[in-house]
Amino acid sequence: MAKLVECVPNFSEGRDKSVIDAIARAVEGVSGVTLLDVDPGADTNRTVFTFVGRPEVIVDAAYAAIAKGVELIDMSQHRGAHARQGACDVCPFIPIGETTMEECVALARELGRRVGEGLGVPVYLYEYAATKPEWKTLQAIRIGEYEALAQKATQPEWAPDYGPHKFNARAGATVIGARDFLIAYNINLNTRNKKLAKAIAERIRDSGRLARDEAGKKIIGEDGKALRIPGMFDYCKATGWYIDTYGRTQVTMNLTNYRVTPPHVVFDEVCEIAAELGLRVTGSEIVGLVPLAVMMDAGLHYLSKQGSTRGLTAMEVVETAVQSMGLGDVAPFEPRQKIIEWRVAQGRDVLMSMTCNEFCDELSRDSPAPGGGSVAAFCGSLSAALSAMVAALTHTKKGYEAVRDQMDEIGVAGQRLKEFFAQAVDDDSRAFDGLMEAMKMPKKSPEEKAARVAAMQEATKQAISVPLAVLGRSAEGAELASRAARLGNSNSVSDAGVAALCAGLCAKGAYYNVLINLEGITDSIYREETMAKADEALARTEKTCAEVEGFMLQRLRGALDKAAE
Repeated sequence: MAKLVECVPNFSEGRDKSVIDAIARAVEGVSGVTLLDVDPGADTNRTVFTFVGRPEVIVDAAYAAIAKGVELIDMSQHRGAHARQGACDVCPFIPIGETTMEECVALARELGRRVGEGLGVPVYLYEYAATKPEWKTLQAIRIGEYEALAQKATQPEWAPDYGPHKFNARAGATVIGARDFLIAYNINLNTRNKKLAKAIAERIRDSGRLARDEAGKKIIGEDGKALRIPGMFDYCKATGWYIDTYGRTQVTMNLTNYRVTPPHVVFDEVCEIAAELGLRVTGSEIVGLVPLAVMMDAGLHYLSKQGSTRGLTAMEVVETAVQSMGLGDVAPFEPRQKIIEWRVAQGRDVLMSMTCNEFCDELSRDSPAPGGGSVAAFCGSLSAALSAMVAALTHTKKGYEAVRDQMDEIGVAGQRLKEFFAQAVDDDSRAFDGLMEAMKMPKKSPEEKAARVAAMQEATKQAISVPLAVLGRSAEGAELASRAARLGNSNSVSDAGVAALCAGLCAKGAYYNVLINLEGITDSIYREETMAKADEALARTEKTCAEVEGFMLQRLRGALDKAAE
């Protein structure tokens, strides 16, 4: 899964469409960023923007949006129902896919520095990026709201993390941070009784429920406070409500850390509790978008419970999750629209959306991209797909029960590796396009020439990073092919051999593309380090491929000789 970052800045303007549209245009003006949603509220006088992009471009989009908001919003005139203290009130980064929280913290600090220095706005860091325990939560930083900022500017303990320690009457102050993805998740019950839904919510939420005696009275502790029975799940905020449109109640919740408390685990538990109460869960609902990892984890969980192979395509795994959790119960669940990574890919992953004939036709034209780098990545995808196929054909075959678990591992790893290489097909072409854009930059003045050279060096490094990553993971493809050949269905051994050949082609093709792009790099240390990485990765892949080829020839020729006897 690709590295993506979600950014959800909240701006203190929900009524003036011209201002809202201008901020949206600022986000959309950054290449590589997808604006997913703009949600204005007139009563709150606040608009929430949601956009997604790669880590290397997301800060540019956030800065552009904040700069436009600071330019157009005057906090001294702002009134609204929602708590606020700045033109851009809060701007969190959320890791998606393979992005880590540590990376998002670094992005928050980079944006904070740019906003503080470039726009003269006081910036406070919160959540995972917080520099003080007392500034962990947004509420703690925003205490007193905009009206308290003038006084805070005179107090040393309120010196911001970035920007001037003085009152900015027009822009106020901004809070920037990194937090986990929040999933708004509802589980549907076959009842109109809201009390039953609330009873389930009390048992699962992290805050739990009040402890009561046999008479139903609250139990008071020695400290004079009512005792509580802890709930089952951390990072779960839940209650019960009745939805007239659906004609049923729901256990409605916010899951604030899906890595600790994923929706499918909560779903299974609610099904058990509901049965104890004489109820049935009819399905569930995810409000808004969801990371692919959430759906993949759920699908793999249910496939395991079924005893089925988990080495299926991503769409098949997601469909398993949709059906198992009843996500289409009250409203359609369209994976291409609901899953963040797939929503972002629409319109961007042009090459992998083509038919085989269309892709070959595109390759044959006189344009330099797509080229060998994309083809090398595609060979990697074919290699991983073949290994996954052999694993699937072996998983349930009689006589191979002893290797079933290993086939499951190979199948899952092959499917995920296939997706990585498939993504790299388009990534390689986009990286080349970025290099072409840098070459088109003006070069009349010394300053323009220097900027163009710097941009070309950076774009060239990006053009190297894609095939270098492909080369680095080609060894995984070769190893999967090796395991599939030695352990898999004997009738598919030749398929595993072709998988190894494709892994070798992937590695060599990616290696060529690293070398040809390194010619344009002036940084000798970078060149040497990159060459060392490339040489090591190629040698590792070729060694495994050679071992597979020796094994294949021995096995296939031996079988042929035996048949001729």
